[in-house]
Amino acid sequence: MTKHPEDWRDEKPADLPDDQDDEIIWVSKSEIKRDAEALKDLGSELVSLGKNALEKIPLDDDLRGAIELAQRIKREGQRRQIQLIGKMLRARDPAPIQEALDKLKNRHNQQITLFHKLEKLRDKLIEQGDEGIADVLALYPHADRQQLRSLVRNAQKEAAANKPPKTARDIFKYLRELAETE
Repeated sequence: MTKHPEDWRDEKPADLPDDQDDEIIWVSKSEIKRDAEALKDLGSELVSLGKNALEKIPLDDDLRGAIELAQRIKREGQRRQIQLIGKMLRARDPAPIQEALDKLKNRHNQQITLFHKLEKLRDKLIEQGDEGIADVLALYPHADRQQLRSLVRNAQKEAAANKPPKTARDIFKYLRELAETE
């Protein structure tokens, strides 16, 4: 009687004693490949980071050197270097590296969200004038009302005259300073 291939997976190898059967975890070849591909993708993300961001990631000297080399080379050589980085990551615990990378991404996303919020606030200030200033003072009580009023007035004049939005950029800078001092 021939066995169907799916029936073979459930059998334990004949050379294993019964007491060792529970300790062995069977991992499929596909799962190993998926894990290797995930580590290669992590390596690719590390290569795409800038020097300052890379310093915030906990890496040993060998791995850092491999990443810096991959950043210097192009095309096929870089692809092969990224494969090497993936292989190096398999020998290490990638959890702290992934955690630090996630923190960097989250910080970046939070900063983008803050910038969008400040841009909307700036646009509201220019459109509404004194009502917008009251909203800003509610958010940032330590803001200078007179400075805001003069910036808004100048930005409204620039917008009416179709001039470049220099004062609008100044308002954004001031709002960013207020948000950073909080």
